[in-house]
Amino acid sequence: MMEPGRLITAMVTPFKEDGSVDYEQAKKLALKLIDSGSEGILVVGTTGESPTLVRTEEIKLFSEVKQAVGNSAAVIAGTGSNSTAEAIETTIEAEKTGVDACLLVAPYYNKPTQEGLYQHFKSIADATSLPCILYNVPSRTVVSLSADTTIKLSQVDNIIGTKEASGNLDEISRIITSASPGFKIWSGNDGDTLPMLSIGAYGVVSVVSHLVGSQIRAMIEHYLNGEASAAADIHNHLMPLFKNMFVTANPCPLKYALNHLGFYVGKPRLPLVEPDEKSQELIRNTLNQFTIDLVLP
Repeated sequence: MMEPGRLITAMVTPFKEDGSVDYEQAKKLALKLIDSGSEGILVVGTTGESPTLVRTEEIKLFSEVKQAVGNSAAVIAGTGSNSTAEAIETTIEAEKTGVDACLLVAPYYNKPTQEGLYQHFKSIADATSLPCILYNVPSRTVVSLSADTTIKLSQVDNIIGTKEASGNLDEISRIITSASPGFKIWSGNDGDTLPMLSIGAYGVVSVVSHLVGSQIRAMIEHYLNGEASAAADIHNHLMPLFKNMFVTANPCPLKYALNHLGFYVGKPRLPLVEPDEKSQELIRNTLNQFTIDLVLP
């Protein structure tokens, strides 16, 4: 299976006018994201509207996107749940589609203890041969996966890394210095990518790479090549885009941006709705300040 890579795009799920999943458009988008710098495609993450997709749609998306992408990039399947049994079942089904790894979000709503989190993730990893990436996003899940629990989970053979969207650099630094050798940390926030690289993170699972993937890839490569000033220039240039693409809940601004630019991905599914007029104007004005890397139809 392919390595996930340093730049992974958390891909939106395109919908048709009637609200059904547009699998053909999803395949086209995945290929265009690869062309603009993505080394991995995350299917059915937060940006892919995982809370409102049904499992049959998710499994088909995993299969369709992997078939389209082939060996040109890694496909990571978002198979997490607040139900351990459901996450295990979905991960097993995802593995059958040929995906390269799975992303496992911390259980939401039911507020498990750290021991419960450990047992949850270990049970899923034990049920699959897929490489597993943890996902800590306390702003959405309420519970936060602690550094100690992440370090403990890094000792499980097929848990290969974590997507950290906590913004807590102290905890992230502890994971980087104390996790098992080879355990990787991806930033879960676009604006945190360069600061996290500077303390030893591996890469980013990005939202804004839909729009400026080549530029984010260049920022990462500059930093890795010891060109910190050039990396900082790109980071600082892109910060307004990183900020304004989250003016309302992700992926609503991004879907509006893609539609506005001419790559139709449909509206978000309820209960998410399109940004209001003031937010739409902000998004349009922001887009006008940047060169867009995505090759549009």
